[in-house]
Amino acid sequence: MDDLSSHRFLFFETLWNKRKFIIILTGTVSVISVVISLLITPLYLSTAIVFPAATSTVSFSEQRIAKASSMDFGEEEQAEQLIQILQSSRIRNRIVKTFNLFEHYEIEKNDNNKNYKLIKAYNEHFSYTRTRYGSIRIDVLDRDPLLASQMANTIVKLIDTVKNEMISNRTGLAFEISKRKKIILEKERNVLLLKLDSLSELGVISLDARQGLFQAYVEAKNGSERKEMKDKIDANLKYGSTYDGLEYMRNEKIAKIEKFQVAYDQAESDANAKFNHTFIVDHATVADKKDRPKRMIMVLVSFMGALMFSILIVLIQKRIHELKAIGK
Repeated sequence: MDDLSSHRFLFFETLWNKRKFIIILTGTVSVISVVISLLITPLYLSTAIVFPAATSTVSFSEQRIAKASSMDFGEEEQAEQLIQILQSSRIRNRIVKTFNLFEHYEIEKNDNNKNYKLIKAYNEHFSYTRTRYGSIRIDVLDRDPLLASQMANTIVKLIDTVKNEMISNRTGLAFEISKRKKIILEKERNVLLLKLDSLSELGVISLDARQGLFQAYVEAKNGSERKEMKDKIDANLKYGSTYDGLEYMRNEKIAKIEKFQVAYDQAESDANAKFNHTFIVDHATVADKKDRPKRMIMVLVSFMGALMFSILIVLIQKRIHELKAIGK
């Protein structure tokens, strides 16, 4: 018998001699793993799958282009941005409030670490991953299969709500600035109009009409008309240049308001625009089979681990005995 065969024989002989210890330890650990797996609360998995739309990063300067691009699937950048939104506190806080997760996860409201425990539990039950096809997978685990599906589908609905709110916060501020600017421009125009009206009441008229005043004075039929035209001529000589300046400023202000109106209309459209930011591939359904714990895998892993551990102990004990024998 060669050395290799001899070592193999001694190895198996040692295991056979210690078979009772190995069986007891392996069996005990296996039984414990079975008991633990039975005590673990089963969790059910509900999954929703969405594709990001190309409008995730769209500029709202052109509504028609934005609406057209909303028919296209988003790429990697849009998918990563969508995952960031899904992982945000905006989504989490609404799910926590809607489904009362503090109570559901049995977290006391007066616990000093309640927020930490809630976030930890939330992250253990909710996950968002990008698939190799570019879609986003929304997974929700819960002991209640119906609740798991409801939470997953609610998250899908919240994507558009939260994304549109984020866009609205940005475009809404721009629109408020535009409104204030428009009010200022219109107020400045109205002040000029009031000044022009005041001069008009004195008989001051525009430059084009003013050129006919002297002819009208000459053609006046009586003294009363001539006096009226004389007063009007005097008023225009005194205030005509002022009137012309105000009229020029009014026309400039009106042109500026008309030009600004285009930007104002666009800002208003941007602030009120709502877009769909996802394509829903699969809604979450109620699971009819638990996802975890996987009891068979737990027992097999425990069995193999206990078996290897018990063999290791036997070999270590044998080696210790050998070393003691050599020392004697």
